[in-house]
Amino acid sequence: MNSTRLHDWHIAAGAKMAPFAGYEMPISYPTGALEEHLICRRSVGLFDIDHMGQVELSGPGADAFVSRIVSATVLDMKDWDARYSLLLSDEGTVIDDLFVYRLPGQWWIVINAGNRDVDLAWFKKHLPAGVTLVDKSDETYMIAIQGPRAIELMDAVSDRKVSGFPRFTSGELKIAGIPVLFGRTGYTGEDGGELFFPAEGAERLWKLLLGEGERLGIETRAIGLAARDSLRFEAGMPLHGHEITPSINPIEAGFKWACGLEKDFIGKQAVEAVMAAGAKRRLVGLEITGGVPREGYEVQSTAGEGIGECVAGMFCPTVKKYAANAFVAPAFAKLGTAVKVVIHGRPRDAIVVKRPLYVPAYRR
Repeated sequence: MNSTRLHDWHIAAGAKMAPFAGYEMPISYPTGALEEHLICRRSVGLFDIDHMGQVELSGPGADAFVSRIVSATVLDMKDWDARYSLLLSDEGTVIDDLFVYRLPGQWWIVINAGNRDVDLAWFKKHLPAGVTLVDKSDETYMIAIQGPRAIELMDAVSDRKVSGFPRFTSGELKIAGIPVLFGRTGYTGEDGGELFFPAEGAERLWKLLLGEGERLGIETRAIGLAARDSLRFEAGMPLHGHEITPSINPIEAGFKWACGLEKDFIGKQAVEAVMAAGAKRRLVGLEITGGVPREGYEVQSTAGEGIGECVAGMFCPTVKKYAANAFVAPAFAKLGTAVKVVIHGRPRDAIVVKRPLYVPAYRR
């Protein structure tokens, strides 16, 4: 089991630890996951996300390679732009989801920890001459700072005003002498960003952000993975292994928008074939009455016919609803459709609702 450089800090802070993607990670702190979720919605949450990986691609063929290996249109990106994309198999299913940064003279791609080896193998399998790939994961640390006051705190501690960075862009700055690549991106639905910096500076930068938040009167707390999951769920963001997997294609999961169909990319023909034939299932949001939905729970029609399965479910603290994401037969995917979710052997009333439940800050 791997551990991050903040492992001892998490233990000292009373974190409940558990395995996640090959790392022992903080799930929640004594504050509790519910309150951590609400802190991030009202002020600033800090997330140790060093389990994520980073890959650097450069060389004369890098632009064409990145354009072909990821699903999104990327050649229109300017230096410092950031864009969400998918990494697809030849069959058009989701190997991983990524954030792609175009930096001067190179590409910086952020990958999910649990898929690091798989992603790297896929990149290397297709890597042409003229492109250099470097796995920067071990030497790079990653912290997310999220919440409505996150940018205010970043402006106070860094040598550049990140409030001048448009959403989905990035830039270089320094915090207490530590060089940081700051991406105005995130996974909570709130404003804020993600910091990439030399791993040896992890504890110093983490403590500085917490300390400066307290000094400035900005409520700033460490947030565990349990609240990270509920935050992303409310904001309609996928978690690999749930809403997207190697057996799910972008069309049925609602990610056609992440596919640049005007260009060539690996998996494109398979994606177009699904579009032509029609997806056999659709990802929907469900609001449930009378129980807590969980992954794997069956979804039924009101007549008791099995029509799908939940891939994630929980209580959503901001909107105060029990909800699930589920794949269902297309005939039952229309908003307002009444269905049932089988919870502990008993069908409970549910209704198809609009996703996301919580509108992300960048869409307001």
